[in-house]
Amino acid sequence: MLDFKALLFDLDGTLLDTAPDFITAINTQLKRHGRKPPIGDVVRTSVTHGSIGIIENVYNIKQDHPEFEPLKEEFLELYLSNISEKTGLFDGLRQVLDSCEERTIPWGIVTNKPLRYTAPLMADLGLDKQSATTICPDHVVNPKPDPEALILACSQIKIAPSDCLYIGDHIRDIQAGKSAGMRTIAAGWGYIEEFENITQWQADWVVEKSADLNSLLFS
Repeated sequence: MLDFKALLFDLDGTLLDTAPDFITAINTQLKRHGRKPPIGDVVRTSVTHGSIGIIENVYNIKQDHPEFEPLKEEFLELYLSNISEKTGLFDGLRQVLDSCEERTIPWGIVTNKPLRYTAPLMADLGLDKQSATTICPDHVVNPKPDPEALILACSQIKIAPSDCLYIGDHIRDIQAGKSAGMRTIAAGWGYIEEFENITQWQADWVVEKSADLNSLLFS
């Protein structure tokens, strides 16, 4: 078993597979506007960049386009209306949370997903009462890759950053964790863009499959 006293997760693409509900929302919007669904995994790989990345990549427009903000706001309202219909824990992650509970190891969330979407999602999935801390951009001045949110999470659970592990599926997660003084795990099962080589992120560990995480942490 690895030596740690708390476990912190990024949310989208790390703890939760939220992409199916993003896909439902964008496909509903595209149908409204008489457009066809995108081909391939464009939405799934865009989730890591939030609504901005999804709108940019699906509609092939930038933030300065006059239609960008109206499309983004419409998309987010649609997403909020079906935020937990198909979202769930990645394979093996329930076992990880249960292992933490069995050993009285606190776990929590540090995400760049705004509180408006994180709070109802966590509540719908029954994770809000289990999470020892849930930190969103709303709670800090500087979101990831700045370490502020991770340091705040440690403060709330009263555990030193050096005793925490942080798991994420984007280089900013690893950068934030390392800057906070934590050991880090790159989640290879997450929303990784095709050109990314996660071994270059310099995480302490790389786990390709979510089902293998429990054995790394607790065996």
